[in-house]
Amino acid sequence: MVVSRDRIVRSAAKLFLTRSYTSVGITDLCTAAEVHKGSFYHFFPSKAELAKAVIDLHAAEFDKRFDEAESQGLYAVAGAVAYVQGKFEERFGRIVGCPFGNLAAELSTTDDDLRAHVAHVFDRWEQRLVAACERVELRDGVEPEQLAQMILAQIQGQILIAKVRLRPAAEIAAGVRALISANLKEPV
Repeated sequence: MVVSRDRIVRSAAKLFLTRSYTSVGITDLCTAAEVHKGSFYHFFPSKAELAKAVIDLHAAEFDKRFDEAESQGLYAVAGAVAYVQGKFEERFGRIVGCPFGNLAAELSTTDDDLRAHVAHVFDRWEQRLVAACERVELRDGVEPEQLAQMILAQIQGQILIAKVRLRPAAEIAAGVRALISANLKEPV
């Protein structure tokens, strides 16, 4: 049974990235996961609940990368983002966007529960970025909270631009590193 749930979540993660949440129906999800609708509804009372599981799946993957990067310093966070986007690029042949940014842009004005679920992920990462910013010496007048928000926004913007312009994942890290460097007391 768990195998079916996992297949549904992973199939939805792929479809939501390559198509979009709203363009994917329950039938599409069941076909991709090779399960019957009864199995879908056994695990998920709605597509929105499935979307939360997809968000959690992607968040766990990014948290793992962030954990690895955190001990290496603030610049490594940019590398972690580029790594995840690079994996998407490898798998799908192009940048498909940030799973959180995509869902936030698509659903934040229509589904408050999903908006809150994505916001929680962003809040958690912003707090981790604040902690990382507190461990480095920032330029005078730059607050860790301010830089953390800027880094998160830069990441989302870089991913969106890479997606729209069909640019490589490596450019995402370069832009984020430049922002970080510009705000350090001793740029690296």
